[in-house]
Amino acid sequence: MNIQIERRGDIRHVIVANHAKLNTLSSPLLEQLAAAFEVEDDIRAVVLTGEGDRAFIGGANIAEMGAITTPEQGRAFITRVHGACAAIRACRVPVIARIQGWCLGAGLEIAAACDLRIAASVAKFGMPEVRVGIPSVVEAALLPGLIGWGRTRRLLLLAETIDAGEAERWGLLERVVELDALDAAVAEWVALICEAGPIAIANQKALIREWEDLPLGQAIAAGIPAFAKSFETKEPSEMMGHFLSRKR
Repeated sequence: MNIQIERRGDIRHVIVANHAKLNTLSSPLLEQLAAAFEVEDDIRAVVLTGEGDRAFIGGANIAEMGAITTPEQGRAFITRVHGACAAIRACRVPVIARIQGWCLGAGLEIAAACDLRIAASVAKFGMPEVRVGIPSVVEAALLPGLIGWGRTRRLLLLAETIDAGEAERWGLLERVVELDALDAAVAEWVALICEAGPIAIANQKALIREWEDLPLGQAIAAGIPAFAKSFETKEPSEMMGHFLSRKR
C-alpha cells in the first residue's frame, strides 16, 4: 500500500497502489501522493492512475474517517486531501488522469484537479459523501467549472453514480475509450504534449490556472505578460524557425 513512481522516458507515472481496497487514500498515501508531483526539470508530463483495473481511486479511507472524533482531526484529514489536489494543480507539467474503474469522492476531486481526464468505458463516477454523513468539499469546488452547477448539485446532493459515457457528455471527461485502448489513448496525448515546447506548455498550464481565479477582463489581460514572457528564452525562435524551414 503506497504510491509508486515510475519514470518511462521523460514521462512520470504515479500509481496509487492499494488495489485490495479500491486504491482508497489514507493519510500516509495522501502525503506520498502530494510529494509525487514534485518533478524533475526534464519531465514533460505526469500520468496518474490506480493499481489494477477495478479503480482509479475509490475515495478516502472510510475506516480512518470513521475514527475521527473532533473537528480538529477532521480539519487535519481533509487538509491532506486538499494538499494532494493542490500539488497536482501546482505541478509544473500537465497531469493526465488515466481512469480505468471506480472514481469516487476524493478520487473524483483528484481527477478534477488534473489537467486532462481520459477514462475507460467501464469507469464509474460519484460523490457519495453525504451518504456517510459528510459533505463533499475542497476540490469538489472545481466541478461547477467542468459540469455546471445543476449537475454538480446532482452529484453532491443526490450522491448519484454516473458512467463514463455520461461523464463525457457532462464535460467531466475529455475522452472515453475501451479499457484495452486506454494506454494507447494516453500515449497519444503524451506524444502531443511532447511535440510542443516544454517551456510553452509550462507557461500555458500556469496561465490556465490564473484564468480560473480571475474575472474575464483580468484573465484576458494576463495573457499579455504571459506571451511576452515566452521570449525570455530561445524556444519560440527555434521552434518557429524549424516550422518555417519545414514549410519551405
